[in-house]
Amino acid sequence: MSENGADREQWGSRFGFIMAAAGSAIGLGNIWRFPYLAGMNGGGAFVVIYLLLVLSIGVAVMLAEMAIGRSAGLNAVGAFKKLKGGAWPLVGWMGVIAGFLILSFYGVVAGWTIAYMIKSFTPGFLEAAAAGKAGDLFGAFVSNPGQVVAYQALFMFATIWIVYRGIGGGIEKYCKLMMPALFIILLILIARAVTLDGAGKGLEFYLKPDFSKVTGGTVLAALGQGFFSLSLGMGCMITYGSYLSKKEVLPSAAITVVSLDTSAAFLSGLAIFPAVFAFGMEPASGPGLTFITLPSVFAKMPMGAVFSFLFFLLLFFAAITSSISLLEVCVAYFKDELGWSRAKASWVLGLVIFVLGVPSALSLGGHFPKIAGKDFLDAVDFFSSNVLLPLGGIFISLFAGWVWLDSARKEVTNQGSHSFALEVAWIWVCRVVAPLAIAWIFVKGLKW
Repeated sequence: MSENGADREQWGSRFGFIMAAAGSAIGLGNIWRFPYLAGMNGGGAFVVIYLLLVLSIGVAVMLAEMAIGRSAGLNAVGAFKKLKGGAWPLVGWMGVIAGFLILSFYGVVAGWTIAYMIKSFTPGFLEAAAAGKAGDLFGAFVSNPGQVVAYQALFMFATIWIVYRGIGGGIEKYCKLMMPALFIILLILIARAVTLDGAGKGLEFYLKPDFSKVTGGTVLAALGQGFFSLSLGMGCMITYGSYLSKKEVLPSAAITVVSLDTSAAFLSGLAIFPAVFAFGMEPASGPGLTFITLPSVFAKMPMGAVFSFLFFLLLFFAAITSSISLLEVCVAYFKDELGWSRAKASWVLGLVIFVLGVPSALSLGGHFPKIAGKDFLDAVDFFSSNVLLPLGGIFISLFAGWVWLDSARKEVTNQGSHSFALEVAWIWVCRVVAPLAIAWIFVKGLKW
């Protein structure tokens, strides 16, 4: 078993860690899910509530995970085993299992981003989307098992390759390239969207809060989106934290990562809503906003193929920087606890996850039996997102706030060498606020 010694891989720089952690947090949920949830929940009002919840509960749980990981210098299971033992390693196990399951279907959806990058320049594709056939095109694509599995395999190969290359030469190196590129592409797309005729209506919808539309469901959606989009409860930040230098100031790192994650989500709305309104599309069109509504929007833009390609490249960057963190959670466990080499763990686990994802790829076209009325992909998503992640988040918060409190205080203040003005507030969010809020997500989310 690997211990927290000099031989453990470490981030090469603070910037590298921030980019990798932000990459883990910024995923399809920010670029794809956040805008359509805002669209379905009254635009600006949802954004305001989301920001408040993320900057309180989100930062607190992320800081707890980083502290646990850095203190132990081990994977999610090994960290709990080293710091407390007993039944606590089960919390880490939930993270490892969640990583396996989420990446299995995440790789399928992420594969679509590669397909749509290529389709952006495929003759006739955008013309058909402009003619109102984007839904038919998407349906035909996901119903073609050979295509969907091929793009899933391509995406998983890229994920495995980066993780196989290690922390410094793989994850950090590629995140330092892809995360700045992601924000540059977002800004290009925003510049194009806000200069379209009729974009003002989209900006008003997105930026002007209408609190009359706020319900308990709005708050729940904002809380759930904030929690899941930050990669909390699945051991990613524990694992990434385990490669951190003892000199890193954790509170500022957590706030920076959350701020970048929130910025990406907010900016994606600025890129999407002005364009959607400019062409008279429906802002509350749900998950179909990305793969059905937006191709129709791009098709009507000057240089639409270029902007379509850039948007799906943006989605690809968001997806792969998250997927490598999910695979790293699993790889770190097998390295630390079973003594596997990074190469063996990366390729073997990556292949197993790919095979596990094939039923999800097949299920969307009706080529795989349903589970309790849900497609296989939706069923796996439901179990991991609505059961494993909330439970992991609740127990991580309780662990930091009650069980491991004295050591947690020392870890977040670097053994007292750095003051943390919000320490008392952080402790009580971990002790009471976060567990209750996440328990609410858990109970409400269990409606199968």
